[in-house]
Amino acid sequence: MSAEPRNACELAQQRGAPRSRFCAPSAGKPGEPLPKPVLPEPVRSEPARRGATGTVLPEPPAESVRESDQQGLASWYGPRFHGRRTASGEIFNRRDLTAAHRTLPFGTRVCVRSQLTGRAVVVRINDRGPFAVNRVIDVSQAAAQELGMQGLGIKPVELWLLEDGEGDCPQSLSVSAP
Repeated sequence: MSAEPRNACELAQQRGAPRSRFCAPSAGKPGEPLPKPVLPEPVRSEPARRGATGTVLPEPPAESVRESDQQGLASWYGPRFHGRRTASGEIFNRRDLTAAHRTLPFGTRVCVRSQLTGRAVVVRINDRGPFAVNRVIDVSQAAAQELGMQGLGIKPVELWLLEDGEGDCPQSLSVSAP
């Protein structure tokens, strides 16, 4: 008999699902101290290696830009699926900000940003899909409207997984060319 799963990733693995790249490695048993991180050796600058002395000014802080966790094509689904049961067991409502993803645990909150319009919306994963090979997410009709992609069909997006306590999309999203 295995231990009670501590999160959705462990539950999925107990049921035989492959480990998702979005699941963090287990930190150990509850109450155990975390291992100390191994820090890399400091890298000396070229002038310092040649014996130069003096004050080295630190690099100016780079803008804090959060890179996306996933990029790809998104599609949306609405009227045909409205009122049907999703893979999570809840009834799909095209007016809710929800989405389907192949591997993310149900209940995961994701910031989706259209690379064409620049608009972003937070959705909750409640279904499985998309089942088309070249797509990364299917969003509800309401999410498609927020993103400005309704009527556009399949469009490029970026995804950011939101941590507990993160209410909105990160303030500084990476901006990549469409």
